[in-house]
Amino acid sequence: MTITRSLKALLSVCGIAAIAGCQTAPPPPPLVVPAAFTPLGVTAPYLMGDVINGTKTRAAKMKAAKIKPLSPYEVPTYMTELDSELRRQTAGIGLDVLRVGGGIVVRIPAIFTFDPNSATVKATTDATLLEIARTVKTRNRTYVDVLAHTDTTGSPQANLALSQKRAAAVATYLAGHGVSKARIASHGFGEAIPLYNPDETEDQKAANRRIEIRLVPYRG
Repeated sequence: MTITRSLKALLSVCGIAAIAGCQTAPPPPPLVVPAAFTPLGVTAPYLMGDVINGTKTRAAKMKAAKIKPLSPYEVPTYMTELDSELRRQTAGIGLDVLRVGGGIVVRIPAIFTFDPNSATVKATTDATLLEIARTVKTRNRTYVDVLAHTDTTGSPQANLALSQKRAAAVATYLAGHGVSKARIASHGFGEAIPLYNPDETEDQKAANRRIEIRLVPYRG
């Protein structure tokens, strides 16, 4: 009996020591997440807000173009299928397809679409944008917002003008490949909404230079 009690006491002491050792061990280092993958990249107000120029104005254009709105029951399935199609098309080529609120954002690094200081869509990007345009054309019951951003190189005024031209160029491209003009609006933000702030490295600047095609369900 004495031996058994002694053994139990010894085990108890060892257990306490082991627990104490675990408690004093240093914690693992924190996970460092690049700014591009933080909530700013997905839930920033500019992506969560109303469509460009407002739903009322845009819906009137959609109605005049005889585009049928989605019922509340159709929206979830419609947007899920659109999301799946876009992900299949863009897999492995460096684009992001994001579910944002009730809509979808296709994020395209500007290096894929434009040369530096240019608002002319690069010929090498034609195939990628064409595939996106085909899907957006077929799935025509969404608003299409084209948003453009720059890095901080250059003056804010020049960057704003450049982003506006780039957004308009991609909007024109989509319209030229079958997407109804009634669905499309564009806006340039310049350097005002970076993913990386400050953008000190070339990788960070490249991430900030981006085009976003936001697809929002046209509801009845």
